Amino acid sequence: MFAEELARLDAAGLRRHRRTLDGAQCAHPVVDGKPYIAFCSNDYLGLANHPALIAAAREGAQQFGVGAGASHLVLGHARAHEQLEQQLADFLQLPRALLFSTGYMANIGVVTALLSREDAVFADRLNHASLNDACLLSRAQFKRYAHNDLVQLERLLASTRARRKLIAVDAVFSMDGDMAPVPELVNLAEKHEAWLLLDDAHGFGVLGHRGRGVLEHFNIRHPRVISMGTLGKAAGVCGAFVAGGADVIETLVQHARTYVYTTAMPPLLACALLKSIELIAGGGALRQQLQKNIIQLNQILKEIPFPWRLGPSDTAIQPLIIGGNRAALAVTEALGARGILVPAIRPPTVPPNTARLRISLSAAHTADDIRQLGDALRDAAKALT
Repeated sequence: MFAEELARLDAAGLRRHRRTLDGAQCAHPVVDGKPYIAFCSNDYLGLANHPALIAAAREGAQQFGVGAGASHLVLGHARAHEQLEQQLADFLQLPRALLFSTGYMANIGVVTALLSREDAVFADRLNHASLNDACLLSRAQFKRYAHNDLVQLERLLASTRARRKLIAVDAVFSMDGDMAPVPELVNLAEKHEAWLLLDDAHGFGVLGHRGRGVLEHFNIRHPRVISMGTLGKAAGVCGAFVAGGADVIETLVQHARTYVYTTAMPPLLACALLKSIELIAGGGALRQQLQKNIIQLNQILKEIPFPWRLGPSDTAIQPLIIGGNRAALAVTEALGARGILVPAIRPPTVPPNTARLRISLSAAHTADDIRQLGDALRDAAKALT
């Protein structure tokens, strides 16, 4: 039974395979024993191997040991966790913040704690899998609207009789790199007395003058907004946070099962993250470098006569839509032969017939790295079409 299913994945070009990273996460890693330029990491600011974070983690291990040993509500909530939650709330200029072990757990915790059978959740069709799973697990009415279709969303909001309404949406869509129309979503939430959950996994640390994320990017502060951000992407470490009103966060402390019933993240990681937030707050030069890299790659890609479609993105995620699964794999393999790693993303992660190369940029990439990527893509387009 399982062997047959795996064979079907092979036949459809959908079977996934792991690579082994030989060393630290960086723009120029050694993978399976070979050196590459990698465009497949979410380490957008290049902090995952930053010496200041390594030193902070080392000091944290000396003070707190290696494991938390218990859940936050039993005896696992260390002083470092408390300091990090306060630092995050202050940095984001929101009343409270709460740590989760992963972004997946954060989204599931928020939606299932705030909603039940009497409620309704409204979700963009291109949302991350964690939001979709959270909506299903909540047992609320699960209503999906076409990508960024505010007319359809408002129609759904106006027609529901649910006790509580929640709009759940990616702030930056992980496979397309485009942003949600956050100001308009805030207006709809206020008009229809709904809550708005923004999954800012790919915006936190990157967007906004100080890296506070999509809310700073759009200059928005609103009591109905709940912000989720991950700490393993631009922040370079691990975990996630949820930030918002004090009553919302206290409700999560009491009822979010993925917070209540799991061991806390190791305090040494919270120590590393305290340093990471400092670097993000003062990391304007890193964000400027990332923006330069985005502009450079966009200019190069627009000059290549691709038989494929470039997705409209101004963020660090640049999608090159190939279409077929095997065609996308062929482009990835051609780049790999040139020492460049770019992942082929296939269904079910993306819709059928939209397999793509998901190019992820970092402040750690050099101008020459990006030129090499452009040359390799130009040659692959000629050779494979």
